[in-house]
Amino acid sequence: MAKYLLLKHYRGAPAAVNDVPMDQWTPAEIEAHMQYMTDFAARLEGSGEFVDGQALAPEGAWVRYDGEGKPPVTDGPFAETKDLIAGWMIIDVDSYERAVELAGELSAAPGAGGKPIHEWLEVRPFLTAAPTVTE
Repeated sequence: MAKYLLLKHYRGAPAAVNDVPMDQWTPAEIEAHMQYMTDFAARLEGSGEFVDGQALAPEGAWVRYDGEGKPPVTDGPFAETKDLIAGWMIIDVDSYERAVELAGELSAAPGAGGKPIHEWLEVRPFLTAAPTVTE
């Protein structure tokens, strides 16, 4: 089994087919979307493929270490950035092909008008071993 991170972005990929921002959805459309996500995760829990997942708020800040004895440097929030992460799901599956298959299903979550979003999801494998350095 291999772990993969499925990243949902607010923006940053090609436009989804149903490209109406969530802040313009009705409460019922948001509820249907969240229920789809919950049902999807429950199904993967049943198959042993679900590890964890969370939705994230659009607010955030960049933070970095600025040296010994100095407070961390912050900047932001960056509401205009193109790669804000809307949420994530960790899956543990037998193959990359299965990870892509599940990402495709997750992409079908309903949005405005109850129609599938067809959103782009980023599929990232977990690093399983440190890279080998050759000289």
